[in-house]
Amino acid sequence: MKVLPLGLVTALVASARATTELPPLPYGYKALEPIIGRRTLEIHHDKHHAKYVNTMNSMISGTNLESMSLEDIIKTAAKTKNQALFNNAAQAWNHAFYWKCMSPNGGGSPQGKLAEMIISSFGSVQDFLDQFAEMGNTAFGSGWAWLVYDQKKKTLSVTKTIGADNPMTRDGLIPILTMDVWEHAYYLDYQNLRPSYIEKFLAKLVNWDYVSDNLERAMSTGQCAAEF
Repeated sequence: MKVLPLGLVTALVASARATTELPPLPYGYKALEPIIGRRTLEIHHDKHHAKYVNTMNSMISGTNLESMSLEDIIKTAAKTKNQALFNNAAQAWNHAFYWKCMSPNGGGSPQGKLAEMIISSFGSVQDFLDQFAEMGNTAFGSGWAWLVYDQKKKTLSVTKTIGADNPMTRDGLIPILTMDVWEHAYYLDYQNLRPSYIEKFLAKLVNWDYVSDNLERAMSTGQCAAEF
């Protein structure tokens, strides 16, 4: 068997990581109906998400950012105040994370360690749901609602961000659940009734198994969800 020189192996690895691919949806376009319709997912994933990924790739082409993980690109763009790159890289990450936070078999209630931490952090699961919904409903304009693990306090908290912003750029906060409240996430299905979308998202779509896995990873490794 021919052994490749170390330099060539390194170059091949860097080349393989040079482009962030648009991840496929983890379910079919009709899988979330009637909560989120086929047409919404087609436009949201194939147009909006794809545009963020493609724009980011064109912006980092030929730079040392090509060899970085998507998370590191986001943090570097935030640190260097490259707003255009940050917007596209963060939105590429946010959407990939959002898709996995939903499931055709979602909804119900959190279980195990996740449920215990929600209760200890918020008082009850219902109090958490109310506060999370409030984050989504009060995000002015376009934005995101988040459940995050606070590494410093060892607790969970909710927050909201506007535009493309992501809590991972804030010291010690690790996202474990998100909900997209940009209008393109729900307008075809709910028009101006964002609260209805949020209510059904929480009741029927949240992939609590994935959120539990994210919490375990955050607590054990101090990292966000696996790379997309």
